[in-house]
Amino acid sequence: MRRGFDNEKYLELQETRIKERIAQFGGKLYLEFGGKLFDDYHASRVLPGFEPDSKFRLLKNLREDVEIIIAINAGHIEKNKARGDLGITYDEDVLRLADVFRGEGFRIAAVVLTQYAGQPAADAFRQRLAALGIPCKLHYPIEGYPHDVDLIVSPEGYGRNEFVETTRPLVVVTAPGPGSGKLATCLSQLYHEHEHGVEAGYAKFETFPVWNLPLSHPVNIAYEAATVDLDDANIIDSFHLDAYGETTVNYNRDVEAFPVVKALMQKILGESPYQSPTDMGVNMVGFAISDDDACRDASRAEIVRRYFTAAETVKRTGSGAEQVSRLQAIMQKAGIDKNYLPTRQAALEREKETGGPVGALILADGRVVTGKTSERLGAASSLLMNALKTVTGVDIEQNVIDDAAINPICHLKTEHLANRNHRLHSDETLIALSITSGTSETAKRVIGGLPDLAGCDAFFSVIISATDERVYRKLGINVCCEPKFERHTFYHG
Repeated sequence: MRRGFDNEKYLELQETRIKERIAQFGGKLYLEFGGKLFDDYHASRVLPGFEPDSKFRLLKNLREDVEIIIAINAGHIEKNKARGDLGITYDEDVLRLADVFRGEGFRIAAVVLTQYAGQPAADAFRQRLAALGIPCKLHYPIEGYPHDVDLIVSPEGYGRNEFVETTRPLVVVTAPGPGSGKLATCLSQLYHEHEHGVEAGYAKFETFPVWNLPLSHPVNIAYEAATVDLDDANIIDSFHLDAYGETTVNYNRDVEAFPVVKALMQKILGESPYQSPTDMGVNMVGFAISDDDACRDASRAEIVRRYFTAAETVKRTGSGAEQVSRLQAIMQKAGIDKNYLPTRQAALEREKETGGPVGALILADGRVVTGKTSERLGAASSLLMNALKTVTGVDIEQNVIDDAAINPICHLKTEHLANRNHRLHSDETLIALSITSGTSETAKRVIGGLPDLAGCDAFFSVIISATDERVYRKLGINVCCEPKFERHTFYHG
């Protein structure tokens, strides 16, 4: 797709900025890592050209100077809190993160259980970490947190927390999700470092909102759309404006919390090195935008996709209507509506012609391809095949998959797996295509077009199956659906 972001420039600028911040604090920095570390697909969608693993690549460049602390809220373990995007609990995600870091040669200093108050599930997780040989430290609730600064910065506050001993210049504090206690972990470590006579500082690495883009920029508005479930908002950093006369953008919660954070740092270090939340950040993403119009267009499309995702959730579950309303307001702020995606109009018009579900996909060159439900393929499978044929120059009307590959799959589904629908899902279609490619050069050519679909937008006139949606997302295709079901039934499995 049209690129609007220089990823290599970003990595170079970001590495330089972090090294400068380490030097600012005498050679030791606790860096709170917000957002997703190595699967930041939101960033790659709104900043076309941004690689989803960019932040992890950055850390790998600094690997010899880095230690990792993973924070997790003990209360989240007790409540079995899960990541919606991965479908795994926070404690399982801690182990996933540990595996990824260890596999790339990073040193894991410890896992910190924040807000620990003897929760049984947290104790079980501690035992599991011990059996795996992963150090675990406990941080306790502090009465009056975060406003009783004198108690917090005292032996009865941060002083009660177990200290994580680190030896490298950059200590990255990450977590499986929000509310895990990353900031508190960083400040607790600063307190102990200061007590040990070690110079150390704190900084925050958060990609969004982009501080040096306008509040009304679609990239920043798209972040509001992405966090609509948190009921938060981007605002002007009033502290930065007062201190420097410069208008910057920050997150409302960070701005609201800054007076407390500043007071805590003053108490720990003697004086605060920062005059604003923007000062605390090291994000350089705004300086690597190479085509502002491309990023604006991509962000507007993301806002609309977020709207349809929320509308689909309401249709599936009956809850979340307030999020849909807020996303409608966000679209108005961005000057767009739900018809912004050209694929929607194409899918709905074709559905009127065919009388059945239809999908539409826009290719990198701007061509729009459609696919309808057929005798043996569902709309998602049909669209995928038509898109692959188009990008590889094969006639859409040509049968590419051998009947000998399709028929056994249909038979298995209906006769042995008790499936009433014999039509192939996207994954089954790709399997049949792969089988055919063993003896057909045309099928081999068609399946070779899969990389060309990454980054494309697809829209369906009905809600597609979870299986089809997973396949599309694995292929890097952005998917959204009209919030209606194909069949008028009470249950949609």
